[in-house]
Amino acid sequence: MTSDIEIARASTMKPIVDIASNIGIPQDSVLNYGNYKAKISLDFIKSLEQKPDGKLILVTAMTPTPAGEGKTTTTVGLGDGLNAIGKKAIICLREPSLGPCFGMKGGAAGGGFSQVVPMEDINLHFTGDFHAVGAAHNLLSALIDNHIYWGNKLGIDVRRITWKRVLDMNDRSLREIVSSLGGPGNGYPRETGFDITVASEVMAILCLATDLEDLERRLANIVIGYTREKRAIFAKDLNAHGAMTVLLKDAFMPNLVQTLENNPAFVHGGPFANIAHGCNTVLATKTALKLGEYVVTEAGFGADLGAEKFFNIKCRKAKLTPSVAVIVATIRALKMHGGVSKDKLGKENLKAVEAGLVNLGRHIRNIGQFGIPAVVAVNNFTTDTQAEFKLVQKYCSELGVEAILCTHWENGSKGTGDLAKKVVELSESGAQQFRNLYEDSIPLWEKVNIIAKSIYGASEIVADKIVREQFKMYESEGYGNFPICMAKTQYSFSTDPNLKGAPSGHVVPIREIRLSAGAEFIVVVTGEIMTMPGLPIQPAASSIKLDNNGEVVGLF
Repeated sequence: MTSDIEIARASTMKPIVDIASNIGIPQDSVLNYGNYKAKISLDFIKSLEQKPDGKLILVTAMTPTPAGEGKTTTTVGLGDGLNAIGKKAIICLREPSLGPCFGMKGGAAGGGFSQVVPMEDINLHFTGDFHAVGAAHNLLSALIDNHIYWGNKLGIDVRRITWKRVLDMNDRSLREIVSSLGGPGNGYPRETGFDITVASEVMAILCLATDLEDLERRLANIVIGYTREKRAIFAKDLNAHGAMTVLLKDAFMPNLVQTLENNPAFVHGGPFANIAHGCNTVLATKTALKLGEYVVTEAGFGADLGAEKFFNIKCRKAKLTPSVAVIVATIRALKMHGGVSKDKLGKENLKAVEAGLVNLGRHIRNIGQFGIPAVVAVNNFTTDTQAEFKLVQKYCSELGVEAILCTHWENGSKGTGDLAKKVVELSESGAQQFRNLYEDSIPLWEKVNIIAKSIYGASEIVADKIVREQFKMYESEGYGNFPICMAKTQYSFSTDPNLKGAPSGHVVPIREIRLSAGAEFIVVVTGEIMTMPGLPIQPAASSIKLDNNGEVVGLF
């Protein structure tokens, strides 16, 4: 079988200025990073403000499994499919993190004949955006310790510093560290740690800011810690926000690339949906909406995480109104949720498919709570049988949703023609009545409770007294109107990654909450989720190398 990277390498890319020209971006607004990657100037983006918006399509998925669902692949395939039926469609994806690329996934630019290219560049450093985020984040970290070293005029309590450092790599050994060891010249020793760069509040701010002024305002409002009297200390108190904005000014411009079928794709921003809000940047999405009739974007992991945050955080903050949700499912994943092990997924098993459909069903119902019409895209694998697909089709039909077989991995846009037509039909049907799950004005605890019960199927949420007091403290400090960003395992509706299907009546334990005052949401950490992942026993990095021709191999 031809690998993803071999398919990508055999493709014929067009100069990125031609891709930009096709959607109305003049050459002098295209900042080239070689022939096939570019950033789009902020002045051009500002000139689009008065143009009407196209229709926004969200691609989400059922609860992920080790079998893989192909959400990014489907996003690319649908974008190509819409263009193939004569619609002006633009794709908006997130940038891959080096952590998963070298950890478990090995690449994140789609797959088969539904990819964005140049895939090696996109997966490996790309235009340097993540490094800029890490540099801006760690600059603030350095300024905090430097301020303490030179007398601590602000009275920062070293026990109450909440700002860690970040690294775009999976490295469990850095989760908890002691810094500034080695004597007085190295500062004051304190406990701290590292998060992965995509979990940084700076990444969230980059993804939610609307312009450079808004970016700087949000960076200024980052809370880095507290005094002994529990008075908040902000990044602006350290005069950090100006320099941080300077480091991010190029990263803030959206990146333009292309699909294998030479259709435009904005790949920009990249927070994980299990520990952050998991969406493409607001700036890229809004720019695409001004330039295209249809914009196809993805949200991370399953709909309980990515779609919920897309609706309740991104759409709320950016005043976006999505038209349709596409829920990606696979027969293989349904079997795993039905109790089949990964090594036995190749055999027809109608009983397991039927048992696993409860997972897909809950996601369908959850999407319905937001007033968005949905369609299920069944990402086809060669081991799937017609009987298994008919079972999925019948189940979805009973829920009032159509399930459409998609073969885009093998056939590109030809494999998503039916899906594209259905998306257009639903977009123009007037069925969309978008609403958020909760109002800004209700208490933070109740917001979490609503998400846990209505999306996860939980019976209750629980937390220690100190955590519950934090909720009240943030409300008293004026943050009570913020939305909630849940940090939870992506592998289950519950906080136990081993509970497959659609568990109900479980308890959601809240371990801690974190204020993201610049990003303007509250992070609620549940179960044993980590904001710095570790590497698996056999990291994907072990297979990534240069061949005899100096070309990258191993990125799938």
